[in-house]
Amino acid sequence: MKKSLDEQIFELIKDHGNLETNRLPFDKVPISGKVYDEQELLNGIKSVLDGWWTEGKWTNSFEHKIKSYLGINHCSAVNSGSSANLLALKTLTSYKLGEKRIKKGDEIITIAAGFPTTISAIIQSEAVPVFVDVKLGTYNAKVEEVKEALSNKTKAIFLAHSLGNPFELKEIKNIAEENNLWLIEDNCDALGSKYNGKYTGTFGDLATLSFYPAHHVTTAEGGAIITDDPNLLKISQSFRDWGRDCWCSTGEDNSCKRRYDWQLGNLPKGYDHKYTYSEIGYNMKMTDLQASIGVAQMDKLEEFSQKRKDNFKYLLSKMKKFEDYFTLPKATENSEPSWFGFPLTIKDKKIDRTDFLKFMNQNGIATRLLFAGNIIKQPCFVDRDVEYRVVGDLENTNTIMNKTFWLGTYPRLNNNHLDYVESKINQYLKN
Repeated sequence: MKKSLDEQIFELIKDHGNLETNRLPFDKVPISGKVYDEQELLNGIKSVLDGWWTEGKWTNSFEHKIKSYLGINHCSAVNSGSSANLLALKTLTSYKLGEKRIKKGDEIITIAAGFPTTISAIIQSEAVPVFVDVKLGTYNAKVEEVKEALSNKTKAIFLAHSLGNPFELKEIKNIAEENNLWLIEDNCDALGSKYNGKYTGTFGDLATLSFYPAHHVTTAEGGAIITDDPNLLKISQSFRDWGRDCWCSTGEDNSCKRRYDWQLGNLPKGYDHKYTYSEIGYNMKMTDLQASIGVAQMDKLEEFSQKRKDNFKYLLSKMKKFEDYFTLPKATENSEPSWFGFPLTIKDKKIDRTDFLKFMNQNGIATRLLFAGNIIKQPCFVDRDVEYRVVGDLENTNTIMNKTFWLGTYPRLNNNHLDYVESKINQYLKN
């Protein structure tokens, strides 16, 4: 029987995908990267051939897989993790939340040793970031300083699980509940991590995910907001979808059965609900092309997470001999991180970080700093009139800015790569 054109295309894609695209030489150790096989390619081609392309059935399937994996009620896919952070904050500024909404000048507690778009989302929402210090080793917020940071202007706590290591969720969640604060988890680096046996991203009022190629699963560019609160979901989707009041899915009309019966704002009665806007919104939706890749990636997430944990454990066993030179990473108590990276902080004053990182990179071993280091030292703060407040002296944050870096743990790496990393660190220290 003659094969259809689609069948011929899919067979060629399978042959292409079965090539050894995921093999790395032992002396090339990237910090991160995508891991895929023919299924991602097949899904991508199928989504193209569907001809729909914007948000549709693949996006719905991707969102369902995320919800099922995490055991959470609602997931809304967006175009990046940074967009997810912004939408999470904007959601909490909605007038639909009454007195609890975040208003201009309200304070949000976070850390300065984080990723810029966790913090910029606060500023872009016209709130004031309040920075607390972190612990070396876990690289998460000091609970005592979070308490100290509270004021009559505090409306929310917005923290990331640093490099996949959960922050102290029990204590932070208690602070939020006792003070009637919103809790937002930046879970972009921590998909698959657990705290007290429960997945991170499921503790806060809202949480965010990123699917950039460096992360636990990828859609190339992409992200998501997750929540158990249907009201917050609806508001976040309004901000995501141009600010419109209508909640019809893409390609649908009149889900409310009242499309021409609404009277909202000062619009004439019967103004088309699809063109009625209740928020000052954006367009931050994910496409089906991206989601189709994510569908295949989600089927591999458990395997990816286990490999990250195994790589971290093996690398930790190798790094213990260097404890006099570096502060080694430490999982938060009662947590099971799906490690995004392996952070090290230089203790030995004879080691110059820049010189060390140049040596590592010259030998094929990629490294990264712990993101912004101390955000208030960055040009975006120094060169602009940004309002913020600091609790304490940020001593450990400044140490991170000057002494911390991290190595890769992602699934393409194996013990041969990690043995090579150990050998090069050993060589540098001997010299």
